Amino acid sequence: MIDIQAIRKDFPLLQQKIYNRPVVYFDNAATTQKPQIVINTINEYYQKYNSNIHRGVHFLSEKTTEAYENARQIIKNYINASFQHEVIFTSGTTESINLVAFSFGEKYIKQDDEVIISQLEHHSNIVPWQMMCERKGAKIKVIPATYNGDLDIAALERLFSDKTKIVCVNHVSNSLGIINPIEKIIQISHSHNVPVLIDGAQGIQHQPVDVNKLDCDFYAFSGHKIYGPTGIGVLYGKEKWLNEMPPYKSGGNMIKTVTFEKTIYNDLPFKYEAGTSNFIGAIGLGAAIKYIENIGKQNIFDYEEMLLHYVSEKISKVPGIRIYGTSDNKICVISFLIENIHHFDTGIMLDKMDIAVRTGNHCNQPTMKFYGIEGTVRASLSFYNTIEEIDYFVESLLQVKKIFA
Repeated sequence: MIDIQAIRKDFPLLQQKIYNRPVVYFDNAATTQKPQIVINTINEYYQKYNSNIHRGVHFLSEKTTEAYENARQIIKNYINASFQHEVIFTSGTTESINLVAFSFGEKYIKQDDEVIISQLEHHSNIVPWQMMCERKGAKIKVIPATYNGDLDIAALERLFSDKTKIVCVNHVSNSLGIINPIEKIIQISHSHNVPVLIDGAQGIQHQPVDVNKLDCDFYAFSGHKIYGPTGIGVLYGKEKWLNEMPPYKSGGNMIKTVTFEKTIYNDLPFKYEAGTSNFIGAIGLGAAIKYIENIGKQNIFDYEEMLLHYVSEKISKVPGIRIYGTSDNKICVISFLIENIHHFDTGIMLDKMDIAVRTGNHCNQPTMKFYGIEGTVRASLSFYNTIEEIDYFVESLLQVKKIFA
């Protein structure tokens, strides 16, 4: 069990009032709040140790370099990667996916080859592959979804051909909260000798992630989704792929030697970390993961599952509400519309009641088109949210209905 009130005190933003009461923050799929230890760690390194990494022999540089590489080790352990150099620091999930789309595409994808993605992907796992396919003359195939939000795995089997080069799917749908059967997808793909990239932006903070057990080839996620800073992300890649793929960006740090005739690239992971990395962000992400580990991942997952059951039951009793993504296999995300009320209007009214939710298409227009709608209201909860907040949220939805009646 976790002490929810003690945990809430660790997050400064949750204590502030925006209008009349402390904010009810139900927009965690967009970004999570930061515990004080992460804020303190970032401040400490800017105030006491700020110096560029891997570029100096003086105390400040060595101190910060050590902390940066220690953060890489923390992440390696958290996702159970085989080697520390399989952990690449990026600016976020979007850059991680773009890195694979460019570098893997350059090495392995040719004209008329095929990339498989799913109906439920975030734009960041669609557009990079479209751009690569346009550049290479390749094609995208799409795994369809059922109306409740589950992927049609039988249909996936039929999509493979001798032209299929990679499968790219999200761990958890950002718009619906549906947990995809990535173990099965990876197993099927590997049976066809096709590697798999998992977009873990919504999975890393809500699901256990063991990249060795999953046997995924790539796993991408963002720091700000897992209680860390913005502007920092991670790409896990199997050593064999990272060694064979060309660099995504060029510049300082990603080289061993440079002459006017030839450049020899650096070893992993630095081959993919051109320029000055967001080293303070990486250190902050390391602090965030240590914070989660101190609470206990399974404690967090169990508590969030309880919240999901509670909010699902409560919101289903609100007259005129329609839930999108009704699969039983999901995280604590509720995507919904209230009959005859625009999602923006619902979001604006909830904001005036000190409740923060997301409205719109959630960077997921193909999924909205699949349901024949423009967007939804999305309430996404985390382990610092409470039963009392859910009760207030549902009461507020009833008030919204009255206002627009």
